Amino acid sequence: MTFQIINCEQNTPEWYAARLGRLTGSVSSDMLAKPKSGSGESAGRKNLRAKLVLEIVTGKPQEDGYTSRDMQRGKDLEPDAFGEFESLTGAILQRSGFLTRGDDFGCSLDAHLGDFDELVSIKCPNDAHHMEYLFGKKIPKVYMDQCRHELWITGAKRHHFMSYNPNFPEKLRVFYVTMERAEFDITSYEAEAIKFMTEVRAEADKLLRLAA
Repeated sequence: MTFQIINCEQNTPEWYAARLGRLTGSVSSDMLAKPKSGSGESAGRKNLRAKLVLEIVTGKPQEDGYTSRDMQRGKDLEPDAFGEFESLTGAILQRSGFLTRGDDFGCSLDAHLGDFDELVSIKCPNDAHHMEYLFGKKIPKVYMDQCRHELWITGAKRHHFMSYNPNFPEKLRVFYVTMERAEFDITSYEAEAIKFMTEVRAEADKLLRLAA
């Protein structure tokens, strides 16, 4: 299945409409979350399913558009971070709207290279997180599921991850790493994503019957 592009800016009404009822990369970790007790279902997975069900049934986004201070900081630093990536790699970053894969899945990329052959995630974290990424020397665990989701949606062959924080000494302001598609377990992720959205659609149908 190939993906489609909906041309829209992030956080616009068109963008929220495109996301309605779809599993996106930013919440993929919630879909995969395991319960702390080791049995049953995690609260994150249950809450995400309810959110998507309500979006399908009501046709309204179940998001409040809240922007935290860290999120706003990331937006403010984004132009500088994109410039750092292009200066470091010599590549020209391309932007896209919202990518959809059928009715159930989608993602918003930070950027891509070529004809979606390579994906790029650029983050501008706070000092503590940037330091953690520098020490970790790999794509942070918190972003691994999102990267895997985006690789699955697009079929891209690799994912570049960059963290940018101008508070650090010049040589440490950028953390950059690349992972190949083969390093991600795409097959098992696809199975989990399809299973989850089958549950979402079934519950949406049940809710619609109750409302009839």
